[in-house]
Amino acid sequence: MVLAGTPAGTEHIRRRNTGLVLRSLRADGPATRTELARRTGLAKATVGTIVAELELGRAVMEDDSRVADAGPVGRGRPGRPVTLTGETIIGLGLEVNVDYVAAVAIDLAGRVVLVETRPVGTAGRPPSARELVDLATDVRSELMTSGRTVVSATVAVPGLVAHDNRTVAWAPNLGWYGRALAAELEEAFGGECPTTIDNDANCAAFAEASHGIAAGVQDSLYLTGTIGIGAGIIRHGSLMRGGAGFAGEVGHMPIGDPSARCGCGRFGCWEASVGLRAMLAAVGMDEHATPLRTATEVAERAATDEVVRARLEVLGRDLGRGLATLAAVLDPGAIVLGGYFVPLGEYVLPAARAVLAERLPSANLHLPEIRLSTLGIHAAALGAAEHALADVLAGDISL
Repeated sequence: MVLAGTPAGTEHIRRRNTGLVLRSLRADGPATRTELARRTGLAKATVGTIVAELELGRAVMEDDSRVADAGPVGRGRPGRPVTLTGETIIGLGLEVNVDYVAAVAIDLAGRVVLVETRPVGTAGRPPSARELVDLATDVRSELMTSGRTVVSATVAVPGLVAHDNRTVAWAPNLGWYGRALAAELEEAFGGECPTTIDNDANCAAFAEASHGIAAGVQDSLYLTGTIGIGAGIIRHGSLMRGGAGFAGEVGHMPIGDPSARCGCGRFGCWEASVGLRAMLAAVGMDEHATPLRTATEVAERAATDEVVRARLEVLGRDLGRGLATLAAVLDPGAIVLGGYFVPLGEYVLPAARAVLAERLPSANLHLPEIRLSTLGIHAAALGAAEHALADVLAGDISL
């Protein structure tokens, strides 16, 4: 909120500078006011004012027990390190998928304070928005009861999101088209929690780049492993969204079995050959509560069943062909496989890596490493929680 009598331009600059300080503390750790001034390029007096305001909002604290050496005795009083705390300032990440809904809450310093997953839907029926709303309101109430403030929420969905970041444009596996999901959740929150939507693969890629196996990789490709197959593309450290925001819908590339029907209604989509249900059909097993639980059951069977291992090897080759196509276009430094691919890594990865090396034209110069996600089923919800705090860390939301 802009204070009465404060020029809009001045308020914008103040919030932008606040964001600089918050991001510096988040990325590089505690620092004295002098060090923060040097890191951010702001005047020390400006940093002092910002720190004082953030202390009032319980976002930072000055640690008297860790007095930093300010130089030789007699050259001013020692500085006290400023630490990003923000335990009460929460970003809520939600994910809705075909067979589960999930929630992750993180505080301003990036610490995970709550994780919950609920299986939903029944065979042949995707979840309703009601199941997502119930989880979201329960989690938010629990956080508020413990004295925390949920400043924003983001929902990860397996589909295309409109430019307004509030509407599900197309999520065929959920049967949602043009759904105003953000407005539905905001109504359930009583209008007290701004909510946005993003693609699940984008959210998971963001989480892997900030918390997971792709941290430090400037250009990476994340592949979901659920009913649908989507990609999150990190380019120069930022998400690549494309002209309409729809980049990453790789599951519908026409490189799969031309006789296999996809959930989108077309034939030959890649996810109809390498998605979770395609894998289950190949090995002749049933689906369980979540993709990870399902894949764990398949991995246990594969350990003693040669036929299952052989069919997973075929799936690995199909996976490798698609990855070679994507790597030829995007040239990622690393490829991260998430979802159901993780428990099946030892049975799928060797074939995928071999095909990638064989089919990628530039393999002799650069062969992207295929890595397994370390974040589990909650990768997309974790990335959504980071997204929910983005406006605070950018200074667009005042504390």
